[in-house]
Amino acid sequence: MFDVRRRDFISLLGGAVAAWPLAAHAQERVRKVGVLMGIESDPDARGRVKAFRQRLGELGWSEDHNVRIDVVWGAGDADHVRADAAELIRASPDVIVTNGPVPTTEVAKATSAIPVVFVQVPDPVDLSIVATLARPGRNITGFTHFELAFAGK
Repeated sequence: MFDVRRRDFISLLGGAVAAWPLAAHAQERVRKVGVLMGIESDPDARGRVKAFRQRLGELGWSEDHNVRIDVVWGAGDADHVRADAAELIRASPDVIVTNGPVPTTEVAKATSAIPVVFVQVPDPVDLSIVATLARPGRNITGFTHFELAFAGK
């Protein structure tokens, strides 16, 4: 099960990063990616971060050269996650990647300027994170692993 999630995570986030302008490579500007994950001791969360870094490397993004990835482990209740989100936003990343509904909700509340890409959010429309799945709006987009149409099946 972890391998399927890992592959999905690599593919989805790799595609998001690949959409960055090619001019960024030519300018050699170091891009900053903020990542707000769950609990650091969770092997799945650690695996997602590892897979994300690996896929970025495959796409030509090197932490030694053109990208800096700041991972903040949003452990605890919503108050702690809110503080973790604020810490990440203060670092002024070019994009923020969130994992799960609580980190995503807190980051979405805290910034309207930094692009946010979320994963593992069960129903982002119901949580008021996005307007619709087809047109998320604002500065946020992402991937859900839940399709409401399947709920009754």
